[in-house]
Amino acid sequence: MSGPRAGLVASSLAVVLAGALAGCSEDRVEAYCEVVAEEQSALVEAAEDAEGGGTGTLLAAYDSLERMADAAPGDVAADWDEVVLRVGALRDALADAGVDPATYDPEEPPEGLGADEREAVTAAAVDLVEPTTLRAVQRVEQQVLDVCGAPLGL
Repeated sequence: MSGPRAGLVASSLAVVLAGALAGCSEDRVEAYCEVVAEEQSALVEAAEDAEGGGTGTLLAAYDSLERMADAAPGDVAADWDEVVLRVGALRDALADAGVDPATYDPEEPPEGLGADEREAVTAAAVDLVEPTTLRAVQRVEQQVLDVCGAPLGL
């Protein structure tokens, strides 16, 4: 097929595909917002357990963060990946060191904590508050607020 008819068919296919992709995108965003809504109570509970927020909230809410990251649309997926990676690294470093995140004090580490374990925890904590990670957290929070109308409170 060539000529004007081929152009019309190609244009029609482009319109149909664009509509189908937009529908998929809308469905993905809707599903994402549903996951965010489902995880809101877990985030509030994590903040309460961590006595007000910060790193403790992120650690307590790790499973919820993972579920939201898995559901995230493409425009914010890399930011979610950064957040989950950094929180997970700190969680793992604390677990590997056998340290309770709620009571760990880097100024007074528990007796018996080895230098390597302390260094791993410190490195993971520093990575979590790096500007790149903090910007990712801000973008995630803003995107959830803009798209889902819900504050995360990370």
